[in-house]
Amino acid sequence: MPVPHEGRRIIEVSWASDALFAATAVPVALGVTALEPVSVVVALGLFLASLGVWIYAFGLGLVRSARGDNVAVANLFLLQGSAPKKIKQHLFGSLALSVVIALATGFRAPAGFLVPMLPLGLAGLWAARHGTFPARGSTAPRPARSKVARSASERTTRDGSSGGRAGE
Repeated sequence: MPVPHEGRRIIEVSWASDALFAATAVPVALGVTALEPVSVVVALGLFLASLGVWIYAFGLGLVRSARGDNVAVANLFLLQGSAPKKIKQHLFGSLALSVVIALATGFRAPAGFLVPMLPLGLAGLWAARHGTFPARGSTAPRPARSKVARSASERTTRDGSSGGRAGE
């Protein structure tokens, strides 16, 4: 499946991290003990990289929110409504592969259980940089009117005035 152009580097890094993780964790799981230190360093390195990616993606999400986009954790990191299907297939495919590798090799390389945080963080980074979000005011539910506002509105209706709120 070809990598879409928009955000291509993020998607490529996600798949490359899976390849690096598999190249070090799978041999250890198969008994190549000489690679254990390398596997641990790679797994912890990928996890530490994920922390930076998560913080950066969250910061970009805050900036987009401050500029008026309705950014929530679900559409930032889980890509709900913020990414096209092809992008989701790549990023969640990479995440799924990472989880499978972690589960398959975790009995011999337990540090690998931390690695799936990177593909998930990269999904958030893709959404923060390239995702589409609705404008903040367009999907916000209308706030409920307080009892005081309702009773004032009802009083003016009985007096013969419009009964609506100011500006309506």
